[in-house]
Amino acid sequence: MRGEGVRVLIVGGGVAGLATVAALRDWGATIDLVERTEAPADSGTGIYLTGNATRMLDVLGMREPVADVAVEIKRQRSANQRGRRLFDIDVAALWHGVGPCVSLPRAELHRALLAGVGDFPIRWGRRPVALTREGERVAVEFDDGTTESYDLVIGADGVNSAVRRLAFDGQPARPLGQHAYRWLAPRIDAEPVWSVQLGRGTQFLTIPISDELTYCYYNDGAVADRPGWRDELRATFAGPAAAMLDALDADASTLHAGPNQEVVLNSWSRGPVLLIGDAAHATSPNMAQGGAMALEDAVVLADSLATADSLSEALRGYEARRRPRADWVLGQTHRRDKAVGLPPVLRDTVMRRLGEKMFRANYGPLFAQP
Repeated sequence: MRGEGVRVLIVGGGVAGLATVAALRDWGATIDLVERTEAPADSGTGIYLTGNATRMLDVLGMREPVADVAVEIKRQRSANQRGRRLFDIDVAALWHGVGPCVSLPRAELHRALLAGVGDFPIRWGRRPVALTREGERVAVEFDDGTTESYDLVIGADGVNSAVRRLAFDGQPARPLGQHAYRWLAPRIDAEPVWSVQLGRGTQFLTIPISDELTYCYYNDGAVADRPGWRDELRATFAGPAAAMLDALDADASTLHAGPNQEVVLNSWSRGPVLLIGDAAHATSPNMAQGGAMALEDAVVLADSLATADSLSEALRGYEARRRPRADWVLGQTHRRDKAVGLPPVLRDTVMRRLGEKMFRANYGPLFAQP
């Protein structure tokens, strides 16, 4: 079907929302995009995009502006908390023929995606407060008191989605029992390596995201913030942890902390209301698939809308195509979290012997087109 005469609302101006604008730009629909924040974010930490993510940026015509501000990551390294290497992965070879793996500041990714949609109008500082089904359409009441009618509402508004709360019986994200700390520090390693150290149920990750900056991620396994986490990190992990914490102690303005959560739903649509990206299927970040899944969602949704005979058929076809892949990622993140929680001696032995094989198996289905 063509989009002429169809009115679409996209809620959320992040990766999923902007990618959907780009994917639907030639479909012919009238599209509104609303974003609850007042302006584009100029802060945040970092993001790592695997090869299946950059493949979708290529499809959307957005790969070049992202590549211009990103670091290409060619190797991933896993070690124990003392810094003893467990295994390395040549990710450039692993994702060969799919796309490069890159890392960059989140704010730079957002700016690149905004540049990719050009002068498309975004209604900043606006959010829905009520969704009411009216036959085959949805009446959307916004926080400024106005109400508008749409043929399709797409919730691309993240793990704490307002659209999911309003249209899906308030189903919340569920905690994973992990409290994560993210911050930026000066880059100290010239080699573009994604590097993780594994403690007893904890992880400390560093990724270069520019010539000057390193993205740091610490998951302490706790369900709530703990005042002494910095001392524990410094005492537990060898290598760059102390230097990264020194940078944080000097300037904590980039620190972002909070629980990791996942979203699991029986269906991603309710009539003409659809959830995509983290709003539909957020997972643990241990596979770095949040951005990739959002980009793939946008491309597959556009294809489903273009090839179906009706909106309802398109949404059914979209979910049938996407759910096996999203469920695979969910299952793999659970397995990876369990592996990190193994007793260190057992975990280190398994990782040294089977780590590379397990890593390749984790991502196997994602090498294929979505």
